[in-house]
Amino acid sequence: MKTRQILELENMRRVRRWLEANHPLRQLFWECTLRCNLSCRHCGSDCRKTSALPDMPLAHFEQVLDDVATMVQPGRVLVNTVGGEPLVRPDIVECGRAITSRGFMWGFVTNGVLLTKEMLHDVLAAGLRTVAVSIDGLEPEHNWLRGGDSFEGAMRAVGLLAATRGLTWDVITCANQRNLSSMPELRQQLVAAGVRKWRIFTIFPQGRAKKNNELFLTPEQYAALMRFIAGVRREGGMNLSYSCEGFLGDFEGVVRNHTYRCDAGTMTASVLANGDIGGCMSIRSHYVQGNIYHDRFTDVWQQRFEPMRDRRWAKRGACDGCKAWDWCVGGPMHLRGDNGELLHCNYQALLEAQ
Repeated sequence: MKTRQILELENMRRVRRWLEANHPLRQLFWECTLRCNLSCRHCGSDCRKTSALPDMPLAHFEQVLDDVATMVQPGRVLVNTVGGEPLVRPDIVECGRAITSRGFMWGFVTNGVLLTKEMLHDVLAAGLRTVAVSIDGLEPEHNWLRGGDSFEGAMRAVGLLAATRGLTWDVITCANQRNLSSMPELRQQLVAAGVRKWRIFTIFPQGRAKKNNELFLTPEQYAALMRFIAGVRREGGMNLSYSCEGFLGDFEGVVRNHTYRCDAGTMTASVLANGDIGGCMSIRSHYVQGNIYHDRFTDVWQQRFEPMRDRRWAKRGACDGCKAWDWCVGGPMHLRGDNGELLHCNYQALLEAQ
């Protein structure tokens, strides 16, 4: 790595230590439903059109919001309604209004199919600030991953967002073996549709994705994806970044606007559909820290989350003796199994691809 990268990583290490000690909440995910209008191959929650678990009543989450407001200025916290598909909730506009009326910022992640012109008008009126829409490849690859003719609906949503002023929005793409080769063409299509911000994720072994090898990149494919992202960022014209999938060696500071850091439990928390309190939405249930039905959210946030704020326990197995430990501290929490074992290391994949 270059001297500049090492300096940036050392600075991020100091930032991470401060965040672990002070943990200022800045993003709160609310899994407002486990229902979804699609049935995606890679869904980590295994969501379906119907769910045995009812949607959490808005009144229950409002109590969480009021509690959070006693700890932090609401205007500093982005509340993301996620699912499932949040737009299947018939009261989603009311949910947004309840969030923004308390001074919180409101955003949601959607597959886009239900984001009609009328729905967009209503959620904007309720104070919506941010949207992320999933586009997982060109039409054949997207529909293979998400089902039906969902690509058409997602692109229609992108068109609506591109025509909207004052809204922060981007497109999310889950890279896999099916769509990797068409990434350059997808980039052109997104630019033509008015997309200026694009985030690429890689799929990890959870939920339905666990046994589908077509969803996971080989080390060589992963390295190719990193080169693609780095090339797009050099060329400009598209604000493309890679997700928080761990330390990336020579690609640190190249494929993201910052060097690696996992914010789960230090800046990010989530409330799941059953009331469980955790870090980010992708982390396994074994790392749940409490439940809103018998714990105050603020007490949990201030007093627990030790597995995410003190990662010394993760220095074992492949991580024990790793030269990147000080910068990686065991990788993102969502790549840790129920017993703390490391399920996958993208840094190791990049080393294997050399």
